[in-house]
Amino acid sequence: MNTDIAADKLLDFIAGSPSSFHAAAGAKQRLLDAGFTELLPAQSNWQLQAGGRYIFAPYDSMLLAFSLGEKPAAGGLRIAAAHTDFPCFKLKPACSIAENGYKKLNIEAYGGMILNTWLDRPLSVAGKVALRGESPFLPDCRLVDFETPLLTIPNLAIHMNRDVNKGIALNRQKDMLPLAGLLGGETAVGEFFQTRLAEKIGCQEEAILAFDLALYPVETGCRLGFDKELISSPRLDNLSSVQACVESLLGGSRDNGINAVALFDHEEVGSRTKQGAGSLLFAQVLERVYMALGLAREDYLAALSQGYMFSVDAAHAVHPNVPEKSDPTNRPILNGGVVLKTSASQSYAGDCEAAAIAKALCQKYGIEAQHFVNRSDVVGGSTLGSIASTLLPIRTMDIGVGMLAMHSVREVIGATDQLSLENLLRVFFSEA
Repeated sequence: MNTDIAADKLLDFIAGSPSSFHAAAGAKQRLLDAGFTELLPAQSNWQLQAGGRYIFAPYDSMLLAFSLGEKPAAGGLRIAAAHTDFPCFKLKPACSIAENGYKKLNIEAYGGMILNTWLDRPLSVAGKVALRGESPFLPDCRLVDFETPLLTIPNLAIHMNRDVNKGIALNRQKDMLPLAGLLGGETAVGEFFQTRLAEKIGCQEEAILAFDLALYPVETGCRLGFDKELISSPRLDNLSSVQACVESLLGGSRDNGINAVALFDHEEVGSRTKQGAGSLLFAQVLERVYMALGLAREDYLAALSQGYMFSVDAAHAVHPNVPEKSDPTNRPILNGGVVLKTSASQSYAGDCEAAAIAKALCQKYGIEAQHFVNRSDVVGGSTLGSIASTLLPIRTMDIGVGMLAMHSVREVIGATDQLSLENLLRVFFSEA
């Protein structure tokens, strides 16, 4: 694969993933198309075979996938983990507002967002809807994507705020409500969004029991730069990592051992949910895999002690206009290669040996690598790596692509960095 192909595949995947549910569904379909077999949560006895490939998706926004070698216990356990979610605005259950001649929607922020980047953009709505099913305990869940521009969050004109370019504090409940249209001659519209949602799905309004819907920018990603060396797109954090994990699992060629990919949800709000990296689910599923292969629990525990996990998430590149925000000596640049992320506070997972393993793989296969460490006077972010490796005690290293404008409505990465990340994970899943 070359840089252009990797970049195009990433942009296609992001365009089809306006919500975490769509991201997980897209990844799942690619694996099913490649011959993976789905394991159902209600199955009490999994029938697994050496050499088999399986997926497990108990919740619609997360996915676990496994590729088993001919001798699963012989080659060790290797894992690549990422997250399907990203900062966005989510609709509240009763979200329709009608006032001052306008229709608006009531939203709440999900994750740490750069609020002003969402202003004045055409936005749409996507996510999951639960309809009344045959039983109260079996709702009919569907994914929905309005696709077309529906909303915008308008700025206040400079004539009404002469200090706008000095920076303003945006109130999430007041300033960030999206405009959905005009009232016209209507004086009362009720839950107009529910009506539109029912029309989109093709159901009665009363059949809609609940939804998890988010706003997203309809402007798609693109290549930019005079030599097209950059990628600008929504949701690069962290769908660039999801794409790399799935691509590498499909391209891995180990004969023995177990390769696994974990695509968690809710990293942007702390990971501590049943489908997040802070759940016991992944550890339980891995143990079920080993048991289903006829291996003992001791084999599973031994595999953890000798195993290795990459926590794959974006890293901060040196900003072109504010370089002083970066560490003086560890300064990742776009298209400088895979970023190895470390922190003395362990906000990023990794120890000396974990970093050495990652760097040795890069050196052996000619993959460029660079280091990220926060400035000592800056409190940086964190990833799912430290949380996941607490519940699944396995040596873990945080890696990712360098990025500008992280948590903006559009972010920027280097095109060759995406290929480098995919190449590293591919050899990770192939090295004997």
